[in-house]
Parts: sequence; structure tokens; C-alpha cells
Amino acid sequence: MGNSALKAHLETAQKTGVFQLTGKGLTEFPEDLQKLTSNLRTIDLSNNKIELLPPLIGKFSFLKSLVLNNNRLTALPEELCKLKKLETLHLNGNHLRQLPAAFGQLLALKTLSLSGNQLRTVPPQLCGLRHLDVVDLSKNQIQNVPDTVGELQAIELNLNQNQISQISVQISHCPRLKVLRLEENCLELSMLPQSILSDSQISLLAVEGNLFEIKKLRELEGYDKYMERFTATKKKFA
Repeated sequence: MGNSALKAHLETAQKTGVFQLTGKGLTEFPEDLQKLTSNLRTIDLSNNKIELLPPLIGKFSFLKSLVLNNNRLTALPEELCKLKKLETLHLNGNHLRQLPAAFGQLLALKTLSLSGNQLRTVPPQLCGLRHLDVVDLSKNQIQNVPDTVGELQAIELNLNQNQISQISVQISHCPRLKVLRLEENCLELSMLPQSILSDSQISLLAVEGNLFEIKKLRELEGYDKYMERFTATKKKFA
């Protein structure tokens, strides 16, 4: 892509606060964007070939949305965690194995999408994020859901298409969790904490495609309590 095209995009971004350059085969984050650190609210560089996010990402202090789906990122810089206004972060279809240690500093974060990466666990850094609404960790390599999950503040947690065979009972203590998606994992019925049914806020539990028949779930103690929450939620949205 030529410099003139990039220049045009930069000029538009200066006016709109949005820089969108998708599917252009970019191999690196455009350095010229640093001229707009105080303008930009949204950066979308999806469907490129970016392998590295430079430390200068930390300078975009007004950034609210960062979208880097379908690139080649293997790690994220600690500087990303300086984005105090970031509300939306989409990193689907990369090669990420973990999140930066300081990730819990992204205090404004509401939506985090990490589908189709190489995560092996639910990142504990997520538990400090008080405004997190939706977390998508589907299509990773997660095998178990650890005790730290009990402090997760999310309303929806998507763990579809992982390799989960164990879930901490602490998941039923999540204060705001309403939707839990666990489709196409490796769960035996005995490994699903019954407290999710009897003693949690969860009103939609999606568990199709595991190692048990769904009708067996209905025989578990607490299922009627879960159905009460499920039906009440349905009525609310009807």
C-alpha cells in the first residue's frame, strides 16, 4: 500500500478519531499513527499480517476500541496496559498464549474477545477488571477453569470449543455471571459443579457437545432452580 493512501487514511482519522485499515497485508503497525495519539478513539487493523504491537501503543491514551482480529500476534506489549480508557479489545484469530502481567490495569475494559488463540487457561489478570461485561475465550486450548475464576466480574463468559475437562466450583460465585457457554468441550457430567445450577446467578448455561447427554443434566439436583432463573430471564427479554 502506497504512502499517499496511508496519508489519506491518516487525514480522515484525524477528523473522525477512527483509523481503519483492514485486509491490506500490513506486516507492521503503522508508525505514522503516533502523530494521532491524542485524536484516535478507534483503531481497527483486522485481517492483516501484523506480528508485533509496538510499545508506542501505550501512548494512545484516549483509545476506546482496539481491533486486531486475524493477524499474527504472538504476544502483547506491557505498554498496552496503559490504555486507561480502552473499553473494547478484539484479538480473535491470533497466536496469543498469554496476556501481559499488567493486563488488570485496563480498568475501563468492557468487552474482551480472544477467540481462536492459543491460551491454555482463563487468564487470572481478568479478575481485577470491574467493568468487564463479555469475555470470549472460545476456540483456544483451555483445559481447566481455575479457582481464580470466582472473582471474574463478567456477565457473559464464552468458553466454547476448548478442551475443558475440569471447572472450579468457584465459578458459581461469580457475582455478575449470567451467561456461561461451555459447548464442545471434554466435560463429564460429574465434572460440572452442581452449584452452577443450584447456587449461582447463571441463567443461561450452554453445554451441548460434551461427554454427556443433555437430558442427564435435567436429572441433577438444582436443575429446577436453574430453570427458574432461566425462565425469569426469558420473560424479562420477551
